[in-house]
This record gives sequence, C-alpha cells and structure tokens, in this order.
Amino acid sequence: MPAPVHPHPLHLTLANGLRVSLRHAPRLKRCAAVLHVAAGNHDVPLAWPGLAHFLEHLLFLGTERFPTGQGLMAYVQRLGGQVNASTRERTTEYFFELPVAACADGLARLADMLTHPRLTLDDQRREREVLHAEFVAWSEDAKAQQHVALLQGLAADHPLRGFHAGNRDSLPVESDDFQTALREFHRHFYQSGQMTLSLAGPQSLADLQALAQQFSDALITGPLHPQAAPPPLMQGQARSYQHTANQHLHQVITCNAPRQALAFLCTWLNASASGGLLAELKARQLASTLHASVLYHYADQAVLDIDFTLDSNSQPATQIEALLYDWLSFFAHSDWNPLREELALLNARQQQVQGALALARNDSEDLSDQDIAALKAMLETLHLPASEHSWQLPPGNPFLRPPAKEERAGLIRGQTSAHRGLRTFAQDRSRGRRELSALTFSHALADDTDEGALYLHWRFEAAVPAGLESLLQPLCEQARQAGVELSCETIGNDWRVNMHGLHEPMPAVLEALARCLSSSDVHLLPPTPTPMIAIRELIKALPACCAGVSADSSGAPASWSTAHWQGLGAGLPAGCEAAIKIAAARLPGQPNTIQCTPEVLDGQRIWHSVNTVSSDAALLLFCPAPSQSVVDEANWRLLGHLLQGPFYQRLRVELQIGYAVFSGIRQVNGQTGLVFGVQSPSLSLDAIVEHLHTFLQQLPSLIERSADMGNQLLAQQFTAQALPVSQAADLLWHAQLAGHSSSYLDQLQHLIQNRTREDLQHAAQQLLGAAGGWRCVANGLRISDDWQAGP
Repeated sequence: MPAPVHPHPLHLTLANGLRVSLRHAPRLKRCAAVLHVAAGNHDVPLAWPGLAHFLEHLLFLGTERFPTGQGLMAYVQRLGGQVNASTRERTTEYFFELPVAACADGLARLADMLTHPRLTLDDQRREREVLHAEFVAWSEDAKAQQHVALLQGLAADHPLRGFHAGNRDSLPVESDDFQTALREFHRHFYQSGQMTLSLAGPQSLADLQALAQQFSDALITGPLHPQAAPPPLMQGQARSYQHTANQHLHQVITCNAPRQALAFLCTWLNASASGGLLAELKARQLASTLHASVLYHYADQAVLDIDFTLDSNSQPATQIEALLYDWLSFFAHSDWNPLREELALLNARQQQVQGALALARNDSEDLSDQDIAALKAMLETLHLPASEHSWQLPPGNPFLRPPAKEERAGLIRGQTSAHRGLRTFAQDRSRGRRELSALTFSHALADDTDEGALYLHWRFEAAVPAGLESLLQPLCEQARQAGVELSCETIGNDWRVNMHGLHEPMPAVLEALARCLSSSDVHLLPPTPTPMIAIRELIKALPACCAGVSADSSGAPASWSTAHWQGLGAGLPAGCEAAIKIAAARLPGQPNTIQCTPEVLDGQRIWHSVNTVSSDAALLLFCPAPSQSVVDEANWRLLGHLLQGPFYQRLRVELQIGYAVFSGIRQVNGQTGLVFGVQSPSLSLDAIVEHLHTFLQQLPSLIERSADMGNQLLAQQFTAQALPVSQAADLLWHAQLAGHSSSYLDQLQHLIQNRTREDLQHAAQQLLGAAGGWRCVANGLRISDDWQAGP
C-alpha cells in the first residue's frame, strides 16, 4: 500500500513575504495549487461594492504574455483539469488542478494574471454585464435570499449586512474615481506579502518548494497590509438570535473561538447517533434534520448557524432552543478526549483519500489545548443551565477502524472444526448465489493503491421507492468520514449507488447498506428538494430525459422482491473483492444482468421542458454520438476537446450571452454525448438556440484552421498514470453499461491518438446533421415544430 500523505504540511515564508504550504502525497495523480489573497468583499471602499469580485473576474481575461486563448482557464481546460476562483468576505481564492508535468506552466499563468492584469475599458464593460447577470440570478435565487434574511439579526453596520455582489450601478467603470480605486485595490493587496500559496502533489517537498519559489519570483513584492477590523457583530450584550422561515429554524450564535474549535463543536452537534440532539428532536417530532456550520470567521469574530428543519408548522422554537442549550451544557461538561481522538482519525482518513485540490485546500489540524480552552470559554459565555436530559456522546465511527478478523477462517461463526459437514450446505447455497450474481470485477485498473470503486444498479418493476436518499443519509455521512464517497441516483425505475474511495472500509459499508435497505419501508417520505440555479436543475434532469421518463416520475409502490440488480467493482484487491461478494449476497433483490439500451434518435430533435425556479432562460443541448462504438466515442471526445475553448470564448467572453456557459463530454447511462449549457438573464431560448446553431456551423472551419487538433494532449489524459481512480472507474462503469470490452480504456486512448482531420470533419458533419439525435432540456416550451416534444 502506498505511503499516505504526511499529516502535517510544510509551512514556509519566502524572502518576499509569500507564505507557502506544501503537501507531498505520492498516491496523487495530479498537482493542485490554491492561492489565497488576504483581501475580499469587506476590504473594498464603501463607494464601490462588488469591486473585489469584479477584479477577480477581470484577471481571467488574459494578459499580454498569455492572451485569453492561452491563459490559465483555457490552458487548464485543454488538459482536462479544474480551475476557478471565489471572492469571500476577507479572502479571494484562485485554484487549479493539473497533470503534474503541467503544474509549472499553470503557476506561470496564475502569477502573470495576478501581476499583469488587462484592465481595458472594453473588457471591463463586458465583464460588468456578466457580474450584472450573476447579480440578477443571485437576487432571484431563493437560497441566496434566505441567507441574506438570516443575517438581518446582526448589527446594521457590520459588512455582513451589506451588498457585495456588484452590478451595473455599483461598478461605474467609466468613472475616473472608480478606475483609481480599482487599480489602488490591486496595487495594495495583490502582492507577495498579502498572499498564501498551497501546493499538493506527488512531487517531493523539494520539487514543490522549487515550484513555489518560481511562482514567488514572478509576483510583485510587497508587505502584508493589515485588514481593517470590523465593527461588533451584534449591538449591546446580545450574542444570539433566532430566525424562522420556510420550515427552517436557525439558531444563530455570535462568538469568539478558533475555527478549528468551532468545527469540532459542529461535528458532534451534527451527529445523528442515538442519544444525541438530532435523535431527540426526531423522537419528539420537533425537527427532521440539523446542520451546524460556521457562516463567518475573521479575526476574533465568528457566526455559528444551527439550522433545524422543522417537522410541522407549530413553530416549536422555544422547545428546540431549550433542548439545544441543554445539550450544549452536557457537551461542555463532557470528557472530550475520546472525541479529540475520533476527530484526529477523521482528519487523517480525509487526508488519505482527498484529491490534490481538496488536499491543497485542507487546513484542518488536530485540536490544540489552546483550541479546547477557547471553546470551553466560549461555551461558558452562553451561561448554560445545568443539563437535565440523559444525553450520550456519539460512538466512534465503525468504518474508521479495521474490521475484526474471524479466529477460524472457513467456519461459520460459532462453529468448530467438528462442524465442517454442517458448513457445506449453508455456505455452498450462499456461494452459489454469489457466483450466479451479476456482480463483476474489472481488473483494467491496478490494485496497488488503497483506492477503488463499486457501482450497484437496481431496476424495479415500478417507480423507485421514495425517500431512499434520505434513508441513507446517516450512512453516507459515516462512509464519507471513513474515506468512502457514497452517492445514489434515481432515474425512472432504476436506482444506482456509487462508492468511491478507500477500499478497506467498502465491505463494511456495503454490509451496512444491505442492512439499511433490507429493513427499509418502501413508503418513506421523499427528500425536500434543494433549490438550485436553473442550469443545475437541467443537468440533474438530463439522465431521466435520456431514459425517456419524467424526472419526477412516480407510480405504484415498488417491491424489493421483484427488483433486479447488477454491480461492478474496480481497482479492488482480491481480499476486498471476496469480502464484497459476501456482503453483496445480503443485498435485496435478485442479481441479474440489466440491459441499458439507449433510445435511438436517428436524426430526431427532442425537446424536454423542465420547470425551474429561476426566470432566466436556461438550456442544455445533449448530442449523443452516432453509435455506442468506441470509434465514435473517440471522435466525439476529440471534437469536444477541440471546441471547448472556442465555445466559451465566443459565447461567454465575446458575446456575453450568459454567465453560465460551458461545453464538454458527458456520459449518461453508458451513452457518450457532447453537452452545451447556457443560462442567460437577457436572451430568450430562441436566441440561445440560434447562437448554438451559429457556433456549430463554424465547426468545419474551426477544425480546418487548427494546426494541432490535440490528439496527443487528450490521449494522455486517458493513461493509467494520469487518471485518478474515481475517474477511471467511472469510465469503466459506463463502458460496461455500453457493452464494451475490458480493454476499453486502451482502445479509447489508441483511437483518440490516431484520429485524423478527416475523421474529425466527418464527426462534425454527423453532429451538425444530428446523426445521433439532439436532446434539448430547457426551462421553457419548445421553440418551433423542428423539435419534437419529449416526455
């Protein structure tokens, strides 16, 4: 098993004041960089709200050395990486994840855009329209507005109560005073002393330090400028308040405690185990969920939000508050040593499984004695009464510890060697079921890492039982803490469960899943939908549309007894495979191969209308490959690789038609397709479709003009050395659904590498002619009779 990441990063301060955090993790396939600038929305002059967010956007518009088509975003996208930025209250974060060999070039582009931004008035005018579009969407987003309402209990002069999104009115780019403020903000904050760089990758610490030094050398040198202290969070002696809206009760507590200490408190507040606060609230039918989180933390100020989902309209705020403070009193006087040990296990496990980007962002550390003292002092300021309830601290997460081994392998528990004859019938019967099951294991991935994946797929005779996602929520959380991401998805009568992460706890997680499902009630209540922006709602609806069912399809109650299931494991060592087979024998339903045959559109254009909360026009165009062959998939992937940058450049940067503009390859039920997404506050669905048509018509000339089609660059992304286990396993799962052979990954890489310009031109003509069909998922009715109405 490879060595895990060292639990403590190396912290350095370079000669120019740049602070550096380095994490060496040999298991990683990629390298990630996260840059924090100690400046955010609350550091902007009061006259220009949104200026910090605006500058963040402007930095991505290219520089003299790296124009837009060669800048950080285009570079990372070409290499199949991740890149983005975020402006918060007192920090701005820029981050990317890239193949190891490309990390130095990514850092060079990041340093150049931070140091030499292009701030032309034309660029600013265009980008201001993007921010205004985001502001319009934000102002209509229910979740965002709920967050604004939640903070109304704070002091009116605290910047958390202010407007910081930025729009046409707050960003007068034509004003000389605004231009002076913009450049002064950049000069003051965007220099070495104000920045912290975190790097994580498989490189040695010496190599990571060399990368950091090269990045540092390209920055403007400057000192750390202290950020202005904010006013008090609340006036007078008040330290907490309640906010109730939309079946949610928020208990907001303002305090002074380290972030690590508050994270420790939230971990145990959120625990759903018997004897805890949530279990008691459920038993009294007061609340169905509880989520404690730190909304804000800066200097000596923190805002803790404890969000209760109410069970009824009775508004039991007084009862819930009393139970909360009673539990806090119990917690304050408990022995925290076992919990500190458990949290140390949790942090270590997360570092063992996190990808490069998550690891570069990870600032969690074991609690210090100073953190503990500060948390105890904070709890004392709440003047908690003596606890009256018989609370219990949550038990340790069983998945964090290796499973107990049987003393006598080969015997049924409780037997001795004298019972071997009794073993044969009972165990052979279950063995026969396992051998006939549709659970298979791919050996296309090496099993020499500590990561793997498991996919389970059920098909019911009727609609999938409602509420399975809610039923599994506690298990999902325990599994996540143990390094296994467990997720589920419902598509019509099909239900899928995916596990990615450390393979050691997977058999135990699978056993727990089997117990949970076998004891479940098919009449569970469905989960409350989470509000999302329109384009995300369309992405969520796409699989159901491709399957020819409504995203919210329902029908007669389904039965586990008539359900069939199949599964695939990947990257798992032999011992883990054997344990998973034993656990899988307890899954409900009958093991059987399930056919996943996509609907053949053959030139048809299908329009699916999906209701969304947002009034913005939002559209998702999914163009499946002409067939399920690996050849067509290779053509489609290369085509998507070639057009991704130009599509974003044309529709998002030049035309500014929306703030959510993207394209790429997406696999749905084993079917590979090109997807184009646009959400616009100003254009109609007709206009968006017209822009998509115009762009696609230019594909042949785009292919002809391209000196390098990107074959080698894309093919390298499908090597075992480049693909993280979770991504490689996903590809193998969809390959199985599509009926491909076990050599699928090798075939795909070889075919991509050898595609010709003629192959790509032929693929472009197939795309334009909708050879594999087109599916448009939009939040409006079909725009013309050229489209057929879908279910």
